Amino acid sequence: MNVLVTGHHGYIGSVLTPLVAAAGHDVTGLDTFLYRGCDLGSSQSWTPALDRDVRDVSVEDLAGFDAIVHLAALSNDPTGDLNPGWTYDINLDGSVELARRAKEAGVERFVFASSCSMYGAAPGDALVTEEAPLRPLTPYAESKVRAEEALFELADTDFAPVSMRNATAYGASPRLRLDIVLNNLVGWAHTTGAINLQSDGTAWRPLVHIRDIAAAAIALIDAPADAIRGESYNIGSGEQNYRIRDLASVVQEVMPDCAVTFADGGGTDPRSYRVDFGKLERAFPELEIEWTARRGASELVDAYRDAGLTSEDFQGDRYVRLRRLRSLLEARELDDTLRRPSGAPA
Repeated sequence: MNVLVTGHHGYIGSVLTPLVAAAGHDVTGLDTFLYRGCDLGSSQSWTPALDRDVRDVSVEDLAGFDAIVHLAALSNDPTGDLNPGWTYDINLDGSVELARRAKEAGVERFVFASSCSMYGAAPGDALVTEEAPLRPLTPYAESKVRAEEALFELADTDFAPVSMRNATAYGASPRLRLDIVLNNLVGWAHTTGAINLQSDGTAWRPLVHIRDIAAAAIALIDAPADAIRGESYNIGSGEQNYRIRDLASVVQEVMPDCAVTFADGGGTDPRSYRVDFGKLERAFPELEIEWTARRGASELVDAYRDAGLTSEDFQGDRYVRLRRLRSLLEARELDDTLRRPSGAPA
């Protein structure tokens, strides 16, 4: 199958893209390369690839592809709070228009990377399924909810959109992110000797390794279109529903010399949800979610050590998406629509 991966140069995409190719598919990437030079250690860029903003992709760009794995987005809640309009423009309007043009170009399936954050503040400790009410608390989460709804309206016999409601990602990547919980906790421990929590640690959060996200995406590419058309799947495993404070304990098991500390003024995070992954397990019984948080923490420790991650790196703009965007804006390498101005360095 001829597959286009948007956001192929990002945190998940730089791991997922070669795995999709290894599964036997012809893969082309598409990215704006905002994080070029933000590598953890040495890495190679995937080719072939299109240097393109998803909002500017044409029908002609999409001709000849059988499937799209759509990862490109403004990631996470702090970035959404910087300018909510950007998040809705890229994550919602950009995603829906990309899907419309894909359908016009004859692309048969559209694998959409969504998020379990759309469950928001789930009441109590009950597990939420794909049928649970969606309670997005942030522009990022709301953009995913509204995009999923609009994508499913495009479904017909020739076009099969499917939504991956990914748990919170973790794991080592050439385009590391330190603004997600497990990567962040291990980063604190590695650079300061303390496992620092920014909240009281009582909130629930499901986790999933980026390689397991890739495996799920491949399963959705390979599945019969009729089986996945208009469906949403929570991506992760029930064993990896954690309270944040318990996740800190997992990190401490891997790094026993590091104490757990709490940031001054850290209150309760309202984003709290435990997720049921039974639908994914029933639909894809051969799909194995192989990674655990403990194994992922060990992988991150090794990756940080091998790359020589420093406190300056941890506090800088290379591995935190919000800081990187601010840096590019201040340098005028991005305009007020988050596009590169004519003549700006790529």
